Amino acid sequence: MRDVAIIGIGQTPVGEHWQLGLRDLAADAAQAALQDAGIDSVESLIVANAFGATISSQSHLAPLVADFAGLRGVETFAVEAAEASGGAALRAGVMAVASGAVETALVLGVEKASDMIGAARVRARTVSLDADDEAVQGATLPALAALLMRRYMVEYGVELAAFEGFSINAHANGAKNPNAMYRNLIKPGAFGKAPMIADPVSLFDGAPDADGAAAVILTTAERAGDLVPQPVRIIGGGASSDTLALAERDDLLWLRAVERSTEQALQRAAVAREQINLVELTDTFTILAALSLEASGFAPRGEGWRLAQDGSIGLAGRLPISTFGGLKSRGNPVGATGVYQAVEAVLQLRGAGGANQVPNAQIAMIQSVGGLGSTAFTHILST
Repeated sequence: MRDVAIIGIGQTPVGEHWQLGLRDLAADAAQAALQDAGIDSVESLIVANAFGATISSQSHLAPLVADFAGLRGVETFAVEAAEASGGAALRAGVMAVASGAVETALVLGVEKASDMIGAARVRARTVSLDADDEAVQGATLPALAALLMRRYMVEYGVELAAFEGFSINAHANGAKNPNAMYRNLIKPGAFGKAPMIADPVSLFDGAPDADGAAAVILTTAERAGDLVPQPVRIIGGGASSDTLALAERDDLLWLRAVERSTEQALQRAAVAREQINLVELTDTFTILAALSLEASGFAPRGEGWRLAQDGSIGLAGRLPISTFGGLKSRGNPVGATGVYQAVEAVLQLRGAGGANQVPNAQIAMIQSVGGLGSTAFTHILST
């Protein structure tokens, strides 16, 4: 297997792009990545999207994106893994290049949540849940996250205020990111006073659905050094799954897919947790951030929230997370989120993070989680 590196990145601002469609956002991100890499074509285009069919009434996205991105005729296909679609597409691209099937691949994530609003969007989003055992009963992602959060609070004796540090950190970082959807700061104490969406999940807890597209270009590490001055290597990856329905899990408060994918990625990268300089995780809800840190081995069970209270997750902390705002502040263009994580990690490792730069960043971990831990893709990136 060949080593793989990222040689180009591109992204659109995250927000509500009423004047643009899926194809427009995707084309903008693809062209930005090609320009960044200094090339004009690739052999393969892999498109990540979660809700094109249910929200934008558009499936069969891959040839549409290829056409509008100026890549008509290339090998192309789409990947869906709910909120983990971007991570899944990145894994597919890495495997394609590493295996020798292609020399250069463009991995692109795109989502257009604003094509549908209100209750209709909520219904469209529930296709990522178990249709027979959850969605049919009226369950939604925020409601199930609330069940997890309440269980966590009861089992570990934690108050709601313990989670606010995750949102405060995300917005502190997002406020400095020109591509973030929400650049406002959250003051201490405001988290617990925010309007409830599904008690105890509040308006300041969940990440906003958004429009956006992000892209990375992959090639072999051997070629990368001749093409760009600062290639970023993907030195390890892992993937795993768990039950789709929460009720089928024997332990609600342990994300086994996250645990397994992290272990695989670290082992393949030959990297210890202590060497990780930053983590981009899936903070769709603060409870997912806490549970992911625990399952990934960065915090003891029941104590992931402590990292958000003691300064550990800040840009100058021992384990910075959500360095450009994460899903909470940057926004959550669902199927594209995993690719945004890759773009942001590359910026950090290039030393191009600007006001969001993590000091001396050399190794980053990105983790894309679908649903409430049903799917997990973890990648380790290095300078």
